[in-house]
Amino acid sequence: MKMDKYERELIEAIEKAETIERAEDAEALIDEAMLAAKAYMNKTRNINIRIPEADMVLLRRKSAELGIPYQTLLSSLIHQYVTGRITPTF
Repeated sequence: MKMDKYERELIEAIEKAETIERAEDAEALIDEAMLAAKAYMNKTRNINIRIPEADMVLLRRKSAELGIPYQTLLSSLIHQYVTGRITPTF
């Protein structure tokens, strides 16, 4: 992972430190960081895409078989692709 100058300086300071003291409000800071991470991960964005009608019929059929909305199925497929769990075949 590429780090900027400030991040490299922090890492170097931690590596050179003989002791590390816990902040008095460490628990509050951890809770705040966890809430920020959850909020970031839960953000969604609406998109518009054109899909051939025949594909929509098949998509809705597949989603009905799985018992989930077709938008959820599409979102899941996109997530699996971008995280490398599935690959397209052309």
